[in-house]
Amino acid sequence: MSKKQLYTLEFKVRCSPTILYEFLSTPAGLQEWFADKVDEWDGVFSFSWGGGVPDKAKILDQEEDHFVKYHWLHSEKGEYFEFRIEKTEISNQTILVISDFAEKSEIKDQSQLWGYQVKELFHRLGN
Repeated sequence: MSKKQLYTLEFKVRCSPTILYEFLSTPAGLQEWFADKVDEWDGVFSFSWGGGVPDKAKILDQEEDHFVKYHWLHSEKGEYFEFRIEKTEISNQTILVISDFAEKSEIKDQSQLWGYQVKELFHRLGN
């Protein structure tokens, strides 16, 4: 059984949920910021970095403009990474919530990696 723990990160985003969702759920959008090359076949996404062997993930669940949940094919059952789009009630600010699993000792490093990736996303979004 895996010792990985679920953790979440939140980022304020200055764009509409519809635009953000495209960057989180489509091969073209993900290739802009998440991986060097992204392909999709029958709901299985293939992510490549630096010309290496692709890492594959399938979509477990999604709701347009709200969330998309992926499962790495190499990871334990029950583990996933999810992009959720929320809106604050008072200011109507768009929030990107990322949920992922990591070993307790790796959560800080993984959080920094997500921060770097999201910075690239914001750059593509003009944030």
